[in-house]
Amino acid sequence: MSVRDEETLIEFPCEFPVKVMGAAIPEFHSAVEKIVQAHDPDFDPSHTKQNTSKTGKYVSLTLNIHAKNKPQLDALYQDLTNHELVVWAL
Repeated sequence: MSVRDEETLIEFPCEFPVKVMGAAIPEFHSAVEKIVQAHDPDFDPSHTKQNTSKTGKYVSLTLNIHAKNKPQLDALYQDLTNHELVVWAL
């Protein structure tokens, strides 16, 4: 089955929110932004929403990207989840 044959409920292109969680350290924020910009050169980090856990140990970032197709999203999620500072990505 080719990538085009895979079913998706997402209509491309679209604005797509990506949520990523990791340790509440500055390196996490910059690493995530660098990964996202590699997959979406037009990504605007000023629209990133940040929530810190009650303990202050973790932070979640919600970033809106311009998704062009499923392979782009798949590659982005793969790079995010492979990064050592990322706990999870949704």
